[in-house]
Amino acid sequence: MLLSLAAVILGLALLVWSADRFVEGASATARNLGVSTLIIGITIIGFGTSAPEILISIISVIEGTPNLAIGNALGSNIANIGLILGITALILPLGVASKLIRREYPILMVATLLLGYLLWDRRLDQLDGILLIAALLLAMGYLVWYSLRDEGDAVE
Repeated sequence: MLLSLAAVILGLALLVWSADRFVEGASATARNLGVSTLIIGITIIGFGTSAPEILISIISVIEGTPNLAIGNALGSNIANIGLILGITALILPLGVASKLIRREYPILMVATLLLGYLLWDRRLDQLDGILLIAALLLAMGYLVWYSLRDEGDAVE
């Protein structure tokens, strides 16, 4: 019991330390590339932190529990928006640039509506997967293009 507790505490400490290094590296990458830290957050950090969820979802589908994959994706997004932004705002109020609202909010709404439409028939098939990945690639391309195009958004 005591060894298990020590392992959890050590794991949590390593997680905090690693997260700090990850954020520093991502910020340095943004500065070196001359792009917005928001873009780095959406791409590198977003994909990096999604890797375990992708693996869990793939395994759940292979093992015959596809609803776990859908619940994982939806629950993660709800937690990211509600829990992560909520706790962060409790610690320190977050200023939101009007560019962010004009640029990312419509993408969030379109992605939500697209998924709702694709789930209307109560299943996600290969064509739906292709559409979702294509929408992701289009959104990422647009965000990177917008960030590189807009000098005022280069480095935050």
